[in-house]
Amino acid sequence: MKLGQLLEGIDTINISGDFSGEVTTLCYAADKCANGSMFVAVRGLAYDGHDFIVDAVNRGARYIVHEKDIQIPSGVIAIKVMSSRRALGELAKNYFGNPSARLCLVGVTGTNGKTTTTYILESILAQAGFKCGVLGTVNYRYNNKIYPAPNTTPESYEMQKILRAMADDGVTHVIAEVSSHAIDLKRVDDCDFDLGVFTNLTHEHLDYHLTMENYFQAKKLFFTEVLPHSKKAHPQKMIINGDDQWGQIILKDLALPSLSYGMEKNNAVKTVSYKLSLAGIKAEIDLAGVTISIQTPLVGKFNIYNILAAAAAAKALQIPEAAIKGGIENLSYVPGRLERIDSSFGFTVLVDYAHKPDALKQVLQNLTEFKKKRIITVFGCGGNRDRGKRPLMGDTSTSFSDLTIVTSDNPRLEDPLEIIAEIEAGIDKSKIKKVTPDELGSAKGTHSYSVIPDRKTAIETAINFAQIDDIVLIAGKGHEDYQIMGSSKMPFDDRVVAAQTIKMRR
Repeated sequence: MKLGQLLEGIDTINISGDFSGEVTTLCYAADKCANGSMFVAVRGLAYDGHDFIVDAVNRGARYIVHEKDIQIPSGVIAIKVMSSRRALGELAKNYFGNPSARLCLVGVTGTNGKTTTTYILESILAQAGFKCGVLGTVNYRYNNKIYPAPNTTPESYEMQKILRAMADDGVTHVIAEVSSHAIDLKRVDDCDFDLGVFTNLTHEHLDYHLTMENYFQAKKLFFTEVLPHSKKAHPQKMIINGDDQWGQIILKDLALPSLSYGMEKNNAVKTVSYKLSLAGIKAEIDLAGVTISIQTPLVGKFNIYNILAAAAAAKALQIPEAAIKGGIENLSYVPGRLERIDSSFGFTVLVDYAHKPDALKQVLQNLTEFKKKRIITVFGCGGNRDRGKRPLMGDTSTSFSDLTIVTSDNPRLEDPLEIIAEIEAGIDKSKIKKVTPDELGSAKGTHSYSVIPDRKTAIETAINFAQIDDIVLIAGKGHEDYQIMGSSKMPFDDRVVAAQTIKMRR
């Protein structure tokens, strides 16, 4: 691409050189550069791209985009901008031909429910006959192609690249989970969104945002800056959880046309009636004046909110009610979201991604309504992440479970025992008895907890200890098929371990 074409619409402070050259590839990682590349030096959370300019030039880069005052090697065209990160998104948009302009693009943001909402909406769009792509926590997928998801929301370059691939492959609609990190780091600023969905806001990512207000403001930016930037016309552009206190602020503060959803009667999309069980959900839903009946194997009251969010988004996209109903009912499960592991022993085993205090609380509160005997919960907390949630999750699990087994999650670079100790700090020892694994058999009839640092052993213990009518919840990792120990990813899947344990017990 000609340099002038690539820089179209981008504010530059200074350019040392002419516009007649041609850029072969666009890179923000020096090791991806080749002869004729443009290297964008982005300051990241761990590394600064400016420190790798010489490496990029040695690999063939001939165009350097930078924001710092630095010495640029001779023979290189230097392009100074206010923000290299912001420029990367704009350059990628130009480089890949602005693919979101020809796609229907829906962004889903919030703390909990993003993944399930995208799966439900994907099923609805497929039922309506559209080719759909999804960018999310579990994976990036379209047209039976599945790619691992290193981030919930890709970096701006990868975002534009995969949207280009989707558009070229005949995809018509794309649903993207939009994380607060992605909004804050400008990964989606140059995407042309049709709709934005807000699910809720609860305690999470405070290691990054520091306060709930900062966290909310990051989410709100999607609706105040990113979404209004789109020129696409729809009767509604915001789909907001009207029952959530933070969602109510968005509805009050923003003038964008919106469609609210929730279980309260003042919402446009709401429940008329519902019935919950371990077998799933039966409900009647008012779609802004049209009522449909649905039945789904998805479990829990929180999944009603996810269903309402997807249904409201579909309504805003003018999807027929029959397709909305069919799409909801065709989805049998969401990977790692209260995913049932088959057991013939008369007890229920569920694997869920709940790794935040509110998510775990919602899951356990729902399971409490269905329990006939006991709830046994296995969970841990990830290392090098928000430490403030650890005692909260310890309190939540032991308050709503008959037995909690505290274990490791992804300890990363932290000592697993220190993480567990911080979880234990939130447990009320005057009410919850701590027992050793060998004492579990004598802990019947009491709220208790035990510590088993090895996650595989913890899962095996919970399942082997379970009896008829018990519910075993394995929380925290959900769909993940790895465990991060130190800086290494080791193969590990809660669902596989649970299934193997059941098989061995059988």
